Amino acid sequence: MNEEIYLKYQYALKMLNTEIEILIDNFVFHNGYNPVEHIKSRIKTEDSIRKKLEKKGLEYNEKNILLNIPDVVGIRIVVSFLSDVYDIVSMINRSNNLIIKKRKDYISHPKESGYTSYHLIVLVPIYLENHVEYIESEIQIRTIAMDFWASLDHKIRYKFPNEIPAPVSEAIENYALDIKELDQKMYKLNQIVDKYQNKST
Repeated sequence: MNEEIYLKYQYALKMLNTEIEILIDNFVFHNGYNPVEHIKSRIKTEDSIRKKLEKKGLEYNEKNILLNIPDVVGIRIVVSFLSDVYDIVSMINRSNNLIIKKRKDYISHPKESGYTSYHLIVLVPIYLENHVEYIESEIQIRTIAMDFWASLDHKIRYKFPNEIPAPVSEAIENYALDIKELDQKMYKLNQIVDKYQNKST
């Protein structure tokens, strides 16, 4: 990846981080509650981009990176409860600076592996010397439980570069269902807590 393209991705990441920070601050101001546990952001490594293009059967070049890898810039927002995921999505929907190009709700429609998360591909404006460009970036939004499962799932799958044994794959899928059930329970618990807080005010 040449230096100019890499700089554009760096600008996009800075813009995205700033916009998300402002949106969250505004949410907290109006709701008196911060749903975010933590945020991670990154630019994909050159090796990771190369491997992704190889899987798609594409040559490693600037054009193919820009047209076929929409998640070179990525940010992950981890929230407390299931309802918070959709609050964050609504918050991003209202942004005047981010343009949502694509969305995938893996919470309502999990992957076969059991993976759950909410993904948005957004266009992030970067302000260059004489013009504005839009850089595709990915936003992932998930609960603590989803993030815990995804992290361990990734580590386990990494141990099997070729094919995951059926018993391991089945166990991963079953534990994904446990995570989903836990999220539902914690969501209901949060609703109960909210009711008691409302009574005391």
